[in-house]
Amino acid sequence: MMASSDVDVQGEGSLFSDQIPSEMDALCPSPPGPSRPQRHYERIGGRTGTSFFQTLIHLLKGNIGTGLLGLPLAVKNAGLVLGPISLLVMGIIAVHCMELLVKCSHHLSAKVNRQSLTYGEAVQYGMENVSWLRRHSLWGKRTVNLFLIITQLGFCCVYFVFLSDNVKQVVEAANATTFSCSMNYTNQTEILVPSFDSRLYMLCFLPFLILLVFVRNLRYLAPLSLVANVVMSASLVLIYFFSLTHITYPINLPKVGRAKDYPLFFGTAIFAFEGIGVVLPLENKMQRPQTFTLVLYLGMGIVTFLYISLGTIGYICFGEHIGGSITLNLPNCWMYQSVKLLYSFGIFITFALQFYVPAEILIPPVVARVSERWETAVDLLLRTVLVIFTCALAILIPELDLVISLVGSVSSSFLALIFPPVLEVIAFHTEGLSPVKMGLNMVISAVGLVGFLAGTYIAIEQIIARNALKHTDTLSSYLVL
Repeated sequence: MMASSDVDVQGEGSLFSDQIPSEMDALCPSPPGPSRPQRHYERIGGRTGTSFFQTLIHLLKGNIGTGLLGLPLAVKNAGLVLGPISLLVMGIIAVHCMELLVKCSHHLSAKVNRQSLTYGEAVQYGMENVSWLRRHSLWGKRTVNLFLIITQLGFCCVYFVFLSDNVKQVVEAANATTFSCSMNYTNQTEILVPSFDSRLYMLCFLPFLILLVFVRNLRYLAPLSLVANVVMSASLVLIYFFSLTHITYPINLPKVGRAKDYPLFFGTAIFAFEGIGVVLPLENKMQRPQTFTLVLYLGMGIVTFLYISLGTIGYICFGEHIGGSITLNLPNCWMYQSVKLLYSFGIFITFALQFYVPAEILIPPVVARVSERWETAVDLLLRTVLVIFTCALAILIPELDLVISLVGSVSSSFLALIFPPVLEVIAFHTEGLSPVKMGLNMVISAVGLVGFLAGTYIAIEQIIARNALKHTDTLSSYLVL
């Protein structure tokens, strides 16, 4: 999943500069377009801007990632009936908030006579619209930028855990891997040759990911990104096929999960739906921006369908044994071991795209303070430090499902649910909003805030509990020896 805004960082001394880059900028740069009132109808030039189909593909790519593979466990936490219903409701709310962001961006950019606004700038100019918030408007933008950084680095942490868990499983089952793809009775890939701890696998990936992020121009990674998208799509087709063809009857799964587990569902679901950061960059790059609403509804409709279907089918297929990623439940035959490796390759390449945003926000202000001869060295050093930082966080919390839920609860809830309704209230402060809209905005923001508090608390509690259990088991094994 990607999140960012659509401008570059140049010559700013502040850590959170006025403009924020996006991985979309490198792979799909913004054309020089006319003013906002003109762009609202059609771009001038005929060749500039992205088409309807290209924008749709970018929207799908920005919303489909590791979060999708964790949704079967999310449905388990919510229940077989409550889970899909909750995903549908969350999808509707997510699309509504994305539409609010675009609407507020149009309104505010027309007011300040700007061609386009980033997410952070929209919040800044929205706060300037309210007299008693005007003095603090810059902090509104910086707050959004901070959550964008947290989200993107959180995605990178999730990728470390995903890569280590899946490759570790393939290595451990290598001696038993066959051409027969029948599912074993425990619905789990058999682990026959124990190998290193998953955290050691993260350290093995570390130097390769550092080398990957040394590629500062993402255009050089565009061909690999295309290959990654193709293999991840093929892997999803095979995952759907296996799950649909291995459902056992009767289905005796809880219709409603435990109340204590529902916050974990919320965190995972909002992690998956947090694609709001790509909305403004995509809309700003369209050849005919007036069609973006249709792209948004169509694209997010497809995304919501995929989320509900894979989450439900995956849970029905693997039941109580479902893992943090559905790939961890696939059998140890060569076809599905290849699925794990291919999807891992796609995630490996996507790491560079997710890393691009925090790197381009945090590194340029530091590089600007050193002499020209040291610029490249300092740039590469800071990239290395950031990757090591994300790896260290992943090593501290090597639980895929809990990392996903924690990142979703902490940062995605603010970007996707809390900020957009608040932005509409302050952006249309002088025009006035109907009581129905005000009430709806308050409810959505309240849901996001409760989800943030409960999801963060439960995720941290579960992380502490699992770590304590692991330490107890390790101590017991030493005592037995």
